[in-house]
Amino acid sequence: MSKVFVIDSEKRPLNPIHPAQARQLLRNKKAAIYRQFPFTLILAESLSETPVSPLRLKVDPGAKVTGIALVNDASGEVIFAAELKHRGFAIRDALTSRRQLRRSRRARKTRYRQPRFLNRTRPPGWLTPSLQSRVDNIKTLVDKLCRFAPIVAISQELVRFDMQLIRDPNIQGKEYQQGTLQGFETREYLLEKWNRQCAYCSVKDVPLQIEHIHPRAKGGSNSITNLTLSCEKCNIKKGVKDIKDFLKKDPGLLSKILTQAKRPLADAAAVNSTRWALFRVLEATGLPVETGSGGLTKFNRSQQKLEKTHWLDACCVGKSTPKLIIKGVKPLLVAANGHGSRQSCRTDKFGFPSRHIPREKIHFGFQTGDIVKAIVTTGKKIGNYVGKVAIRSSGSFNVSTKNGLVQGISHKFCNPIHAKDGYSYAI
Repeated sequence: MSKVFVIDSEKRPLNPIHPAQARQLLRNKKAAIYRQFPFTLILAESLSETPVSPLRLKVDPGAKVTGIALVNDASGEVIFAAELKHRGFAIRDALTSRRQLRRSRRARKTRYRQPRFLNRTRPPGWLTPSLQSRVDNIKTLVDKLCRFAPIVAISQELVRFDMQLIRDPNIQGKEYQQGTLQGFETREYLLEKWNRQCAYCSVKDVPLQIEHIHPRAKGGSNSITNLTLSCEKCNIKKGVKDIKDFLKKDPGLLSKILTQAKRPLADAAAVNSTRWALFRVLEATGLPVETGSGGLTKFNRSQQKLEKTHWLDACCVGKSTPKLIIKGVKPLLVAANGHGSRQSCRTDKFGFPSRHIPREKIHFGFQTGDIVKAIVTTGKKIGNYVGKVAIRSSGSFNVSTKNGLVQGISHKFCNPIHAKDGYSYAI
């Protein structure tokens, strides 16, 4: 079961405890809630020096979702798990929209202005905002966990696929490449690239075989650009035929397969672009950082017969992976939402201003996005409501709960649970 983080009165991390023990500490008023997400207690009194079990933080970076786990290397127990959803693609779309509006405005207002290029310099290691946001999201969560848990080491999946091994299966230098892991890199890459389905009939959830687009019998190579996935039925039916002969009655599918074979994996490209920036961020924590590949992660997961999820992938990162104990662990689902917009007015679908946005973001000690508990004791809306709050300067707030939106809740009934930090949380 997922443990509860504990810090002492001087905010030093202690061993995470069982939720039942946490409830007992709260009942006896020996501890108070310090943070809701991740749930953390702070002790009322300092304890004598107690031994602390070191933990390893494991990170499985992804283009859309990153898996994070805390593992006790000695016992194999998974202490904490989280899945962090990025907003990189939303940032990309927002920047594209802003660029289009800016160019349209300049074409209308300053059509005779001479074009200017290269008037800005970028520092070394610069990443696009959509990629930098992924690194910053992970850094934020890692910094939080380092404050609340006794972390002594970090494991990162540095490369999604070992491209050198894929291109040359006979490469020397690493023992695992010549052992039982050989082939995992290629298979995992193809599964991601071809959407885990047969390239010819699009069937899913069946055993898939690695298939040569141009058969070896007719001079085809083992290059990754000549490999695809097919079900057993299609593989047998194609045999040693050239793909142009096999799909001569379906030129659309033929063109699609040949194009996809040459296309790089988009999500892998995003991860590969940020992997070294993330590695430097993790190294800056001062903790030793272990690295591994995506093929090694899948090998570890397959050996322990675990299902494929982002947080379980994180648990299996690196050679240090012990026999894992995952019973009862529920990952914390974290989604990056950003800190709102600086736009001073909203527009209708035609681009004309429709309403003004006030400059003041905080009213009565609350801001939109805070998680609150509203205990209403009078009026027509008597009850308890927990959720995100949308504020108004009048003091009449809206609270978004699991059961829907509740409008017209006075700020006097609201108690803060978690301040807005640009992320949403769920279990």
